[in-house]
Amino acid sequence: MLRCCRHVKGFLKPLAETSRRRSISAPCLSEEHIRRFISENTEVVVGRSLTPEIQLKLFTPNCRFWRERPELWPFTDPYWAIYWPGGQALSRYILDNPGVCRGRAVLDLGSGCGASSIAAKLCYAAHVVASDLDPVSAVVTRLNCELNNVEPPVCVTDDMIGSDPAGFDLILLGDMFYDEALANRLYRWLDRCIETHGTKVLIGDPGRALFEGHDIRKLLHHVAQYELPESVREENYGLISSHVWCYQS
Repeated sequence: MLRCCRHVKGFLKPLAETSRRRSISAPCLSEEHIRRFISENTEVVVGRSLTPEIQLKLFTPNCRFWRERPELWPFTDPYWAIYWPGGQALSRYILDNPGVCRGRAVLDLGSGCGASSIAAKLCYAAHVVASDLDPVSAVVTRLNCELNNVEPPVCVTDDMIGSDPAGFDLILLGDMFYDEALANRLYRWLDRCIETHGTKVLIGDPGRALFEGHDIRKLLHHVAQYELPESVREENYGLISSHVWCYQS
């Protein structure tokens, strides 16, 4: 089954084991083909998250690939098809505190389904960039923006960790602390972003063990906690809440 959750060991393991061998490179396919595939194999979800005002195309039990054999999946791991609990908390916080984004240049790092980018757009961010290594994520983000009647952000697939973020006032990270090597890279880069440019950083995470035990936690200020809806708890192995943190170097 293609139910997936980043906080457990072996997240997306069955799919990952096969997608590394059998995945089709998204750049080889037209955007029209990808859009059609996504539209046929996801469901528009409304109201079953911390942000009921945002509609998203996601995997649900009604979708073919919820139970389909993972080797039939044509792309790499579909992190963009899940509305992760850290991203939900981050998007909720932005919607509840629109001044955080209003008039600012925002980088949504590891943007996935694009929910936080959409929240930033709804809160009148001056400029939004959605960054995700998976080119399919960019297509999904544009589709989800259309659903919510907002102008799509600039979508990039380059690895921006380590780049100079001089043009951004705010960096958003939802559910990015699931791998130790990645967490260490983020720690070093975010610290440099703040020291060099005074960039504000908001992190959404439901309390994964790696995140809670990482040195970065010593530099974070807790700004919000949200109780997850029952349906989200069931899909995330009983996690009951998700949090937003502000990075302070």
